[in-house]
Amino acid sequence: MRSEPLAIDDARARVLAAVRPLEAQDVPLAEALGRVLAEDVTATRDVPGFANSAMDGFAVRAGPAGRRLVLVDESRAGATATAAVGDGEAVRISTGAALPAGADAVLQLELVTEADGTVTLRDAVPPGRNVRHPGEDLRAGTVVLRAGATLGAAAVGVAAAAGRASVRCARVPTVAVLTTGDELVEPGAPLAPGQLHDSNGLTLAALVARAGGAVVHRARVPDSAEGTRAAIDRALAAADVLVLSGGVSVGPHDHVKGALAGLGVDEVFWRVALRPGKPTWFGTQGPTLVFGLPGNPVSAMVTFLLFARPAVAALQGAAAAAPRERAVLAEAIMRSADRDECVRVRVRDGRAEPTGPQGSHQLTSMLEADALAIVPRGETELAAGSEVELERI
Repeated sequence: MRSEPLAIDDARARVLAAVRPLEAQDVPLAEALGRVLAEDVTATRDVPGFANSAMDGFAVRAGPAGRRLVLVDESRAGATATAAVGDGEAVRISTGAALPAGADAVLQLELVTEADGTVTLRDAVPPGRNVRHPGEDLRAGTVVLRAGATLGAAAVGVAAAAGRASVRCARVPTVAVLTTGDELVEPGAPLAPGQLHDSNGLTLAALVARAGGAVVHRARVPDSAEGTRAAIDRALAAADVLVLSGGVSVGPHDHVKGALAGLGVDEVFWRVALRPGKPTWFGTQGPTLVFGLPGNPVSAMVTFLLFARPAVAALQGAAAAAPRERAVLAEAIMRSADRDECVRVRVRDGRAEPTGPQGSHQLTSMLEADALAIVPRGETELAAGSEVELERI
């Protein structure tokens, strides 16, 4: 007897329970963009490490407006003034340059009149004006980046400022993508009757890259038991994760499940109470994760986003799933009696607007979508204005 299809969250929980995080490696900061930290990063020193000017202007002692001061030196970035600032004195200073001894403020150029080696201050100067103090950005010994964070451009810069030249990151998961079907041909190739361009191969490879994985093998698989088994065997040897699309249902030309079983891949689940994407398969061969996704283009995308994307993140120690948001439906949605539905929506001012026809073969429904609205199963339509959960694409 077949078991009932799993709920979306139950299926994802079983996927994540099978994940074994990958080992860490040292990564130079120049190559760390998009990688996931496997360690906390601690500042080795204060940043900035010295008091410096936030403006081009003049370093002075605090005091009232109207003072006429003698210029005694200049402080530039990387070339600090040697003269100290005394009463009645000023030092020309550039943005980022170290504050000279004796000065406790900077007045910007626009508020100073310069003539004959002197400057006249046209504004009062309280202590600390236009001064960046040591440690304002980073304090030595404090954690500035946490393990599990995905490194964006700012994080790479912060790591460098904190004194690091490299960081420990999880290894990038390797992924093989197989698309099944005799009808598939290379994008751009002429089409014979009954043939389709293989959009799933490129779409899934792009989703892998966006999720932080590296596609190391991609191939089309014929509709034969022998060809399917051989292709899967090669892919299993090449990658941490295998993503297949098509061939996982119960038709006479669906050979994926049989090939997986014959190659010792253990089934964790098959079928999810989801529209689109019910015939989704997941299993493992040791630490290798195997996803058998439906062949319809939207079904393949939706099931990748719900199940494979969290697994690729979890392999690297990152947050396994995007936090869910809530919005209200802009229009009524007909519900399925036995499956939750992921409706492609654009989100505007807290309203979820369906992107048009929602057929599982209509890939254009994903073009303007920025989220999946999870419409719970039910016997009646879900009315406009009803609140739904969202997962960002």
